[in-house]
Amino acid sequence: MNDPSPSPDSGSRPLWLVAETESDGWTERLAPALRATFGAWTRQNGFRGERGRVLLLPGPDGDVVGAVLGLGRATREDLTPALLQGAPERLPLGTYRLGDTLSPAGATAAALGWAIGRYRFDRYRTPLPAELATLVMPANADAAEVRRLAAADALARDLINTPAGDLGPVELSAAIAAVAARYGASCREVVGDALIAEGYPAIHAVGRAAAAAPRLVDLRWGSTGPRVTLIGKGVCFDTGGLDLKPSSGMLLMKKDMGGAACALALAQIVMDAGLKVRLRLLVPAVENSVSANAYRPGDVLATRKGLTVEVTNTDAEGRLVLADALTLADEEKPDLVIDLATLTGAARTALGPELPALYASSDALAAEVLTSARRAADPLWHMPLYTPYEEDFASKVADLANSSSSPFAGSIVAALFLRRFIAETTPWVHVDLYAWNGRDRPGRPVGAEAQSVRALAGFLVARYGA
Repeated sequence: MNDPSPSPDSGSRPLWLVAETESDGWTERLAPALRATFGAWTRQNGFRGERGRVLLLPGPDGDVVGAVLGLGRATREDLTPALLQGAPERLPLGTYRLGDTLSPAGATAAALGWAIGRYRFDRYRTPLPAELATLVMPANADAAEVRRLAAADALARDLINTPAGDLGPVELSAAIAAVAARYGASCREVVGDALIAEGYPAIHAVGRAAAAAPRLVDLRWGSTGPRVTLIGKGVCFDTGGLDLKPSSGMLLMKKDMGGAACALALAQIVMDAGLKVRLRLLVPAVENSVSANAYRPGDVLATRKGLTVEVTNTDAEGRLVLADALTLADEEKPDLVIDLATLTGAARTALGPELPALYASSDALAAEVLTSARRAADPLWHMPLYTPYEEDFASKVADLANSSSSPFAGSIVAALFLRRFIAETTPWVHVDLYAWNGRDRPGRPVGAEAQSVRALAGFLVARYGA
């Protein structure tokens, strides 16, 4: 990620933010000598403050001396990072500063959006000469928060964007260990047949067919405060197993570890901000592959919880690896468990790719998370844990089946399955996310998205403080 904040004396141009409702009179903010000139220029170009539209302001010699960015129906009082995310790409190369004095929250949102909008994944491309516009960090912005959140966003997106050939269970574990080392956290992994010996049979079953051995990565940080455990689904590639996906369904499966990447990014924020918690991060890192020893439809798997699971679909593997991790997390009686997973296509069908599904053990807990999601402009949608749907994963040969007998409510059923592996008294949040942007837009290239990270970080800060 590029540094979003050059020094203030770097020859910067002013950038004014203009809403649709103030497009006629925005030049009142300028020096009197400039109002008439740039007011006429605004009218001649038909600028109405449309969201994302840029109007360049020319000087007497034709050089760009400033710019105006439309906010659409938003205002400077309710800025979100998304409103500034496309600016680095839309504006001519150079350094800019905000022409208006914003509130601390607005200035922070603007700087964060700019920083996120400068992200590019170019690991496999011939370096491109083109650069992106930079922004001087606003004086009243929380610069540490901007850098913390932007770094976490880039970490998650780098991991998700990396192909499975270069990011399998071994490499994902190494990435977690690197973050742990940076913040003085401990990091342990249980690998291969040791998973059976130590009581993680479902993780082992899902990952045993891959060339890289399955593993459970366990990061710990902090010695005082509430116990907060994060869990991320780390399926580094998902063929679907013996219930093989079609080629089109496999094309994006490098992102099936998106939950783990977002959980690691969230853990990094917690450690960097110094929250007063005892943090634990659990990532079952596997590949769901096809081989002679792959787990089969009809197999009955043991789990750490002691429940048996009939495999009715080998492509419903994420809930199996999360089951063992949730059970492990619950054994410590934590104050909070949050799991993140690219778990179901059903959630995307219901809510689309940009709105992750939120489940929680109580409506009050969900309300806390949603308040932070709105504040961070990192959307989530509360979904119900509708208990009668548990009938959909009933099994005649085991305690439960790993997929539904019905084509309906797939995301709810998956969340209910996970709930069976955590105590009713444990505060628990589950996020079913997509972790991918499929539409190319300024500041949002096709590729990985670090969904729900800012929302959950704000929730943890609000709950536990720095």
